[in-house]
Amino acid sequence: MDWMNYTLFTLGGAPVLLIDLVSSLLGLTCVFLAGRNSKYNFWVGYLYTAALFLLFWNKNLYASLFLQPISLTINIIGHWRWTHPKQDEASSKGDLKVTQLGWAQRILGIVAVALLSVLWGWMLYKLFPGDPHPYLDTVVTVLILYAQLLSALKKWDCWLVWLVVNITQIILHVSVGHVFMPIVCGLYLVNGLWSLASWWKLYKKENK
Repeated sequence: MDWMNYTLFTLGGAPVLLIDLVSSLLGLTCVFLAGRNSKYNFWVGYLYTAALFLLFWNKNLYASLFLQPISLTINIIGHWRWTHPKQDEASSKGDLKVTQLGWAQRILGIVAVALLSVLWGWMLYKLFPGDPHPYLDTVVTVLILYAQLLSALKKWDCWLVWLVVNITQIILHVSVGHVFMPIVCGLYLVNGLWSLASWWKLYKKENK
């Protein structure tokens, strides 16, 4: 697929490929819509997953590529949950209400993310010794999956996790010399802060 390797422009001496820009625009659109409580974020999410699959295939990042079916499954579950809530979970508009985790659930989530990241990082280190940051790489991946799951369940806490993801991704991309992706992650971070406040207002409004 030569079209994916088409260089649109260079930034800081690094080429920005067509597939990089397409996947970034789809990702930003997806989280923008999610932050504004729009169910259409899932339709964009399907396209985003497909774009990431092509991106990782193009760059031979098979560990990340194999995660896309999991992301797709979470997206489908979230689409159904948002549009088909139970009677006691529905907002006045008929969609799924924003809720939040309890403290016990938050602690359990942190422990689960930490344990899975260590295990996954060790496996990545053994299977793909060329990865310069196997543990940081897996922390980001596990946090993304956890944030996607919380988003699918419409938990306000998802935006706290997304903020950690965005900050960690910026550190990861800067550490390996990327220029374009830290800028994209910075835009994700701004949207995450806005969405955190927006969903909190929704939570207070829908759970009076």
